[in-house]
Amino acid sequence: MNPSRRTVLIAGTAAALLPAAPAAAAARPRATATPPYASYWYPDSVPAGSPGTGITWRSLKTWRAADDADLAFNAASVPLAPRFTPTPANTTARPGQARVQALVSFGPTSSNPAQGSATADYYALTHWAYLDELVFWGGSAGEGLILAPNAPIVDAAHRHGVPVLGNIFLPPTAYGGRLEWTRDLVQKDATGHHPLAAQLVAVAAAHGFDGWFLNAETGGGDTALGTAMLGFVEELKSLAAAARQRVTWYDAMTVNGTVSWQGALNRQNQAFFQAADDMFVDFRWSANTLAASAIRAGQLGRDRYELWAGVDVESNGSNATVDWDAIVPAAKAHVTSIGFYRPEWTRNHLPADRRAPEDFHAADDRFWSGRSLDPSRPDGADPWRAPALSVADRSTVSALPFASVFNTGHGLRWYEDGAVTSDAPWNHLGLQDRLPSRRWVVRTAGERPAVSFDFADAWRGGSSVLVAGGLDRPAVLDLYATRLPIGVDTVVELTYRTEAGSVDVELAVATAEPGGAGATPPYRYLPVRPGVRGARVRTGGGWRTATLPLTGLSGTAHALGVRLTATEGPVRWRLGALAVRDAVTTPAAPSGARVTAANGGDLRLAWNAAPGTVRHYTLHRLLPDGTRRFLGATGQRAFFLGGLRAEQGETAARFELHAVGELYNASTPVTVTHPW
Repeated sequence: MNPSRRTVLIAGTAAALLPAAPAAAAARPRATATPPYASYWYPDSVPAGSPGTGITWRSLKTWRAADDADLAFNAASVPLAPRFTPTPANTTARPGQARVQALVSFGPTSSNPAQGSATADYYALTHWAYLDELVFWGGSAGEGLILAPNAPIVDAAHRHGVPVLGNIFLPPTAYGGRLEWTRDLVQKDATGHHPLAAQLVAVAAAHGFDGWFLNAETGGGDTALGTAMLGFVEELKSLAAAARQRVTWYDAMTVNGTVSWQGALNRQNQAFFQAADDMFVDFRWSANTLAASAIRAGQLGRDRYELWAGVDVESNGSNATVDWDAIVPAAKAHVTSIGFYRPEWTRNHLPADRRAPEDFHAADDRFWSGRSLDPSRPDGADPWRAPALSVADRSTVSALPFASVFNTGHGLRWYEDGAVTSDAPWNHLGLQDRLPSRRWVVRTAGERPAVSFDFADAWRGGSSVLVAGGLDRPAVLDLYATRLPIGVDTVVELTYRTEAGSVDVELAVATAEPGGAGATPPYRYLPVRPGVRGARVRTGGGWRTATLPLTGLSGTAHALGVRLTATEGPVRWRLGALAVRDAVTTPAAPSGARVTAANGGDLRLAWNAAPGTVRHYTLHRLLPDGTRRFLGATGQRAFFLGGLRAEQGETAARFELHAVGELYNASTPVTVTHPW
């Protein structure tokens, strides 16, 4: 990567962590509670001198999972979900051709909170349906070069079927890179093996992510070092494959050990491509070099779509000028896949006073869906060729029970059953739902309403879906492409509220695929009214929850949506939750909740996993006046609580820990106390 194109990550100020999780009724722990952060290392040797404030220098060679005090906070809890490709929403997106990789910096290398923080200003990536690989980008000479993704990001990506890679960054000398670090990485032991290759695979396995992105950009090497690097990559790939992990090579170091970005697959780097699963092609590519690279990949017996053509969007995002026809031409087969460098531009370019969650999502929808903001109606004249125009979306919604409260993984408050239980802003991507992939497909013969994630109100979590507009004609909002089995007991639950106007609501269910790309799913419409087809509706706090049996339907639900018909407008209608289920099973409670470290009002907490399927765990504080306050949630079995204070007259803090199932129903509480 050209150094002039890179923003090297430097140490940042640690964000205050989102409070969360349970504590144990036991003797006061002796260990000091410190905030957990995402892990980072040097391969072996560390710089001379002392690290800067907030930075810890670590050697990967000496890392052991059993000695890692933060591993419980950093280990992902969600396995990589299988996914399928539904019939495309438009006629231009092509299954089986170009894919998308994204290199994203979610935070600084050091002091990157392991489990969320107390701000809604966060890159809450939600357009997972177009991604095939996410790289946890970062690293710097002054902090560390090898980064393990933190658990919230891996959990969110895995829920949507996207593998996540850690990053190995050997920086250019202009940014402090030292050739000794490259040599440290590729060193051999007495048996002729590469000990750091085994360590990398062990780190990914312990943390629950999917492999490594290897970016060797430190110049000054020679053929011997190039040969050593190739041997290292080959062993890393062999060990990774056995552990069902991946290795991606970055087009920088060549086979002769020098750093010379090729912008192509050629004789200078094809040995590394062959040793890895795929390769990120540097930004120097042209239409001719990409075409030649695709041909060369085929000659090597490889898939051309295992080449990611680098598209630098760090500075200009969806305003960037890109030769899209060189990558994803409209009139012939795609040439390679797309490798986005730093798409978090959609957040970073916003002024400080315009970084509310809705501002970010508006920019992010523009980036991924295009100017029309409707994947079923792509704007072919848009100079930014958004992924939705060319790349077929994927879905993981294929098993019951399925539920979503449309939680994007950040918010201004926390809601439970429509009520605010914490007024603190927060982010934690691990709490993100499987979200609608086609944002936003609206089918109407009239005026198209505005559809967005909204953060002013929610049923659970921090967000809901808001539909606003005149609705002068009925409008169908596509929600999910699915492969959900329909049985005799299958029901759908919708939780919604009407804030302005009056609207009739119908559930849209398609039991077959559309007739072709871009066609409307063959929906059947089920009225959401009490007594109609056995529907039941309960109300509370302005919200309605309708339970609709799928009587008369059988087979598989291929698509779900809602049809809204205004009887009085304009309309503001909010969707807070959707669930598809058969029987309801209450999750079992966790056990062994305990405080593992304490320092004043800072606590480290841990517990044993509840048996069965758990979506996440929640923690509430029981206050002396009998009320409950939400403190946080996590998919892990450990959490950090920061800055707690005793309430007036309180001698011990009391907490409730619950396991939460896929249907958002909670286990019986586990009560824990901690003496002040």
